[in-house]
Amino acid sequence: MTTTDPAGPGRRPDPPAGRSSRNYPLLTAAAVATQLGSQGALIASAFAVLETGGGAGDVGLVAAARTVPLVLFLLVGGALADRLPRHRVMVAANALNCVSQAAFAALVLTGEPRLWQMMLLSGLGGTGQAFFSPANEGMLMSSVSGEQAGRAFALYRMATHGAGIGGAALGGALIAVTGPGWVLAIDAGAFLVAGTLRAFLDVSHIPARASGGSVIADLRDGWREFTGRSWLWTIVVQFAVVNGVVVATQAVYGPVVAEEELGGPGPWGLALAAFGAGTVVGALVMVRWRPRRPLLAGTLAVFPLALPAVGLAIPLSASGLMAVMFATGLSVEVFGVSWMTMLHQEIPEEKLSRVSSYDMFGSFAMIPVATALAGPAEDAFGRTSALWGCAALVVLLTAAVLLVPDVRNLTRRTERFTGDPAGAPAGSADAEGAVGRAG
Repeated sequence: MTTTDPAGPGRRPDPPAGRSSRNYPLLTAAAVATQLGSQGALIASAFAVLETGGGAGDVGLVAAARTVPLVLFLLVGGALADRLPRHRVMVAANALNCVSQAAFAALVLTGEPRLWQMMLLSGLGGTGQAFFSPANEGMLMSSVSGEQAGRAFALYRMATHGAGIGGAALGGALIAVTGPGWVLAIDAGAFLVAGTLRAFLDVSHIPARASGGSVIADLRDGWREFTGRSWLWTIVVQFAVVNGVVVATQAVYGPVVAEEELGGPGPWGLALAAFGAGTVVGALVMVRWRPRRPLLAGTLAVFPLALPAVGLAIPLSASGLMAVMFATGLSVEVFGVSWMTMLHQEIPEEKLSRVSSYDMFGSFAMIPVATALAGPAEDAFGRTSALWGCAALVVLLTAAVLLVPDVRNLTRRTERFTGDPAGAPAGSADAEGAVGRAG
């Protein structure tokens, strides 16, 4: 339940300038800190498994162990983030991530970690992420407003992905020199810094929610909001598969190909850094470019997500793989900013975290399946065939989404619509007369 909107029906009041300007840099600085740590930690966890003698299947199991609780708890996390002060949910989640990564680092640094221990700690990290992500999405979207929202999202993503460049490159280099344990320890420290920053977020500008009601009722309300928009649920279904095969490609096949064909973690770290550089360039593009039909532009940009699988299947040289990852990162950013802009424009503020949780739940649902099956798929069909299959799925599903009229026609507006999901139809005189957003 929201308070009466003084700006009139269908609009969310703009956040007061002081609060918005305070929250936005805090959110950005905290995200930069976690990106610096987490990009290196993604590489470190894979090579920690490989150093114990594990193979692609074991790397996939550790990755899946993180994603399973992420998927299981996302919906509850979204409902809680719309009921409790969002910054408290974020700080608690960061604390859990800090402790789990510190324990993972200690195991790697002090002895030979067992597979079940790495899976357990990865699972705790995924649990923290499940509660953090919907709260963070809602907090960010409530901290910006008006025509500058898309630009603000682009700048936020540019800062965080820029941090990812340094994090991935530094992580790969540190793993080669010191091993993965210290990189995991740095990630734990980054979560500590980020949680401290997020403790100072101001939520007083967010309308108070009425007490009472159940989490189940909140989830039903979010489900109605989610399924009432064809562009929303179809793209989420698309990304349920696309994210699965992309993560399997980069988290499982990428480190293995790097180890066997490219000389170890260093080149793979540089490839991930090139991906980060592409996202920065893509964000710069989206600061200037405001496509009138954001979903169409964003969906067209999904096709290049097939390129990393193609590059690993060939396989390309380290420099060729870096070029492919750069192009992919740029494309991801065009989609991500377009997607965030449309969520901000179309979804009521008091339901942002719940709708975001359904978005994330659907988008992440197939990741544990895909990462767990990556090793068996390699054994059954060969790595090259499995990678070509990943690329084909991305292309076919993206082409199918373009058949949805709202994906092609929904336009950018200067004002935020919060009424009936079936309200002003895409392409209507109201929508066309107006000025025409990542995972």
